[in-house]
Amino acid sequence: MDNTKRYERLLQRFQEGGVSRRTFLGLIGASAASYGVMGSPFTRYARAATPASVRFDGWGGVVSDAFEKYAFKPFTKETGVKVVSGTFGDADQYLARVKASQPGEYNLAHLSGVFDYVRYKDLGFASELNEKNIPNLQNVIPALVKVLRDISGGTLSAVPYDYGTTGLAYNRKFISDDEIKEKGPGILIDKKYKGKIGGWGEWKTRIWYAALQTDQNPNDIKDMNKVWDAIRTNRDLVLKYWSSGAELMSLLANDEIYVTEGWSGRIKALQDAGHDIGYYDPKGGLGWQECIFVMKGSPMEACEELVNFMLKPEVAIAVAEGQKYPPSLNPTKVDLPKEVQSLPAFDPTGTLAGLNFFDASYWNGHQQDWSQKFDRIEKGY
Repeated sequence: MDNTKRYERLLQRFQEGGVSRRTFLGLIGASAASYGVMGSPFTRYARAATPASVRFDGWGGVVSDAFEKYAFKPFTKETGVKVVSGTFGDADQYLARVKASQPGEYNLAHLSGVFDYVRYKDLGFASELNEKNIPNLQNVIPALVKVLRDISGGTLSAVPYDYGTTGLAYNRKFISDDEIKEKGPGILIDKKYKGKIGGWGEWKTRIWYAALQTDQNPNDIKDMNKVWDAIRTNRDLVLKYWSSGAELMSLLANDEIYVTEGWSGRIKALQDAGHDIGYYDPKGGLGWQECIFVMKGSPMEACEELVNFMLKPEVAIAVAEGQKYPPSLNPTKVDLPKEVQSLPAFDPTGTLAGLNFFDASYWNGHQQDWSQKFDRIEKGY
């Protein structure tokens, strides 16, 4: 009876946040071993400290397949915590779901490491990770960690996980390497390819590429009228705006479109499947990093355990090879195989100095006006 009361008090302390899950389970396990027993009552207390599942939302397709195969299933096997996978194709639509949800309904998400990080923080969804529970964070590229830490005042609500570029993807049966290099982003407003052009129906990417088409710095646009005119021209030439990586790959693979901007990893997956699709990062092209963001109100220690598991070099490398995006692992600290080093956008220096990123404060400051304006243009206004 005394032991039962002791464990009930310990369980209460854990539930109130006074004892970590790891410490709690360690004490329960040590007691079970000392008494030479397993199962009840010790199992009851251990189960109370372990959530049955956590939810992880990502981009679907080959990306989610890689997470499921190389990270989630092995994590569940090791810990007993099931990872429930959800998908989204549009970051704004996913944010709307989160806004409408109850606290704790959504736990982890594969988000933009800068733009979305700022949005979720400003909306009050940011957690505070206990980095002691994520020792594998020390293997991550410092520049990727710093930009997140600076946004949240020294703490972290997410860990960087991968990076890539949004460049020009083109079917070599119809467009040569020389032509794509000559025309660059301008090929997306070339009347020659009317009805055979695609594009991501996301306002930020459309504006970024329209800025390049009008010879402007996407992070310091001086003439938005020229940008909107370029977007209207593109709209009138596209077959359709795709809404997911799977749709992007299908449109290119089936020759429905000849050229589009596209995500480097998805294009690599098409190339590996035998499709003669070229990929070109134009001057001023768009680089990005993605993070694993943990929502406020989530079961933190289980989420931190999952994040740490996903950052294990063997896991992160397997996921990278599966989804075709370089991992956030620092190549100067972690020995990365040739398969990873050959991925588009891979930076052997670990500095990412050659990539162009969204200026989060600049783009967030214009989000409401620009996103609404693009919606109207997309609809034909």
